Amino acid sequence: MSDPTPPAQPAGTGANYKAPTPPPKPNPVFKMMGLPNLPRKLPSRNWMIFFAVTGSISAAIIYDKREKKRATAKWRHVVEPLAKELIGSASQLPRKLTIYLEAPPGDGLRTAQDHFIEYAKPVFAASGLDWEFVQGREQGDVRAAVAEKIRRTRRKQERPDDESLDTEQNNLDKMRKKMGLPDYEGVNGDVIFGLHTWKEYVRGLHEGWLGPLDAPVQPELEAPEAPVESAPLAEATEGDQPTEKKEEEKKEEKKNERPPQPLPYNRPEDYSAADIPSHIPYEFSPANPIVFPHRLGFRHTFVRLGRFFNRRKLADEIGREVAAICFASSSRLWREEDGQYEQQLVLAQEEQDWPKSTWKDAVPAEKADDGSPSAPVPVKEKIWTSPLVVDSRLMHRMRRFESDADLEARAAAIVVPEEEIEGWMKGGLRSIWRWGVDSWNAQPMRPNVGNVDSEE
Repeated sequence: MSDPTPPAQPAGTGANYKAPTPPPKPNPVFKMMGLPNLPRKLPSRNWMIFFAVTGSISAAIIYDKREKKRATAKWRHVVEPLAKELIGSASQLPRKLTIYLEAPPGDGLRTAQDHFIEYAKPVFAASGLDWEFVQGREQGDVRAAVAEKIRRTRRKQERPDDESLDTEQNNLDKMRKKMGLPDYEGVNGDVIFGLHTWKEYVRGLHEGWLGPLDAPVQPELEAPEAPVESAPLAEATEGDQPTEKKEEEKKEEKKNERPPQPLPYNRPEDYSAADIPSHIPYEFSPANPIVFPHRLGFRHTFVRLGRFFNRRKLADEIGREVAAICFASSSRLWREEDGQYEQQLVLAQEEQDWPKSTWKDAVPAEKADDGSPSAPVPVKEKIWTSPLVVDSRLMHRMRRFESDADLEARAAAIVVPEEEIEGWMKGGLRSIWRWGVDSWNAQPMRPNVGNVDSEE
């Protein structure tokens, strides 16, 4: 049997025993705010990696976005004095720029428009200049627009007796001539976004100045014969009505279709044999190509990420080019390097961004809905993938704007306020702080009883 009485403890043992220390009381402030006790140790390794990666990516995005806003705001402040200049004559047309946009290879026109709105439009809008758009949705649209604009100018001088077409632009020119409004006497300028648009712009210059005024006769394309099927003759019945409705719907769809793109009036092989017009200007209006980086595909993810984290550099580069165009204080001729003209080498790095489908041949036309072969379509000229063929007589007349030392000094003296580039969170806190300070310093409203000590 066990002894009911426990053994006696040695003397002095109970005196050395200490009760466990209670946990520290939480800060009453944190307790009232509903926050738990702060941990006394670091998170685990996985959480540390997650926080480090997430924080680094977020910081890079926020920093690049702020610096992009700062770069755009800097060049916007540089060109603001142009909007405050007085108009010389109210009866003279202002300076107008022509901006050429075209859908990049493998994408739509909306991408080019977003690129212009994000990087170039804020600077153009701050300068107060006027501009017009020439936009193309497919390959060859810009080429046709540039060439037709030059041919219209040539017809007025080479064929003054011919009646002009009843177009909106011609009617507007007639009205201005009747009112006695002179054109702008200074330098206007052209702005071209992307290498693909630049190639079509140069091709349109050669077609307009070295090509004929009238469209050449195109050889007729033989359409494949449709197989003839013998069918019994029958009288029209009520069952023929749906077919008639379908034909009417097809006619309405054809009316709403986009008009066909005009074919080029000459070929690059005809440049050397063509005669230059006698009234051609000694210098063309300056034209500046603007970089338009646009790469698609999952395979280029890391390249696209690198560009996404460095948009501030792109904004600064485009802002400098746009500011030089707005001031138009310095322009130069295009140079010649290693037997090639500078026009052939500019923006050459953008060809690496184009998808492989750009170099593929066009898909042949499919059959129509009724099974018959579609009408023959002439093969379009592949301007983007073809080497840029130029003529020295036109290349020596082309100029481009460039930034000078005065423009760089103006940009260096600009200090962008922090309020223009801060986000909505910091801006909201700043406005709340100012509202609180103004409310604290504001004097209470009192009745306006005038000066009580006055004897009056």
